[in-house]
Amino acid sequence: MLKRTIKKYIFILFSAVIFCLLCTSAAADSSSAIWPELSTPNNGSGKLRLDTTRVEDGYFFAAITNKTTHRMKLRVIKGETTLTYDLNTNGDFELFPLQLGDGYYEIILYENVSGKKYSQEGKVGFSVKFNRSDAAFLVPSQYLNYTKKSEVVAMADTLCDGKSEKESFEAVCKFMSTSFAYDFIKAVTIKPGMLPDIDGSYAKKMGVCQDLSAIMVAMLRTQGIPSRLIIGYADSQYHAWTMTSVNGKDAFFDPTAALSAISTVKEYSMERFY
Repeated sequence: MLKRTIKKYIFILFSAVIFCLLCTSAAADSSSAIWPELSTPNNGSGKLRLDTTRVEDGYFFAAITNKTTHRMKLRVIKGETTLTYDLNTNGDFELFPLQLGDGYYEIILYENVSGKKYSQEGKVGFSVKFNRSDAAFLVPSQYLNYTKKSEVVAMADTLCDGKSEKESFEAVCKFMSTSFAYDFIKAVTIKPGMLPDIDGSYAKKMGVCQDLSAIMVAMLRTQGIPSRLIIGYADSQYHAWTMTSVNGKDAFFDPTAALSAISTVKEYSMERFY
């Protein structure tokens, strides 16, 4: 009888330990976020400088060798997919994601020489095997420009403290639905090619679709929850929304729709993601 009782308590204790471990692994945790670090440039070609020392964490840095008044474009190519970015012309390094999965990437620099004509000014290729398949969706980038000092980080820590991934996702969704307004004036004055403004829009608690989606993605990434900024079409309207991996399953959320700032959408069509 005593042996049976001891075995029973051992089983209960063992089950409790396993349960705690599972709960811990499912919890949102800001220590799981990846914070990029610029190292000494280690790669380059022509006018293109790269820091590819941490590509296994889903990102690289790029810059031009010298300041210029010409517009610069950076293309990230993997297989049949090409993503094109504007690159600043002052020579400062910018962070770019490697969101297309393991494999061989080509980074190509183009310089505007006249009108719509561009010349190739550098090309670098490298292969990547990521530390985790969703690494690129845990880091800041040119489209998701935030730092440890950004207000969204502190708010995310507050909202998600002690919560599971699912609870954290729900808390951020509720926060986005109740704490922001859609910026209708910016929507009709925004210039093509403008990037999401996370810090500015968060401070005003107002933004357009890409700002609101970027804020949400930033908050979740800082908690170690992989999240993507999706660019595409809501029916026929150019739009941005989010897709988050919650316990390994995709969870959709459109902050603009949550604010009733867009008509009911019948179909979302993805063009690209960051």
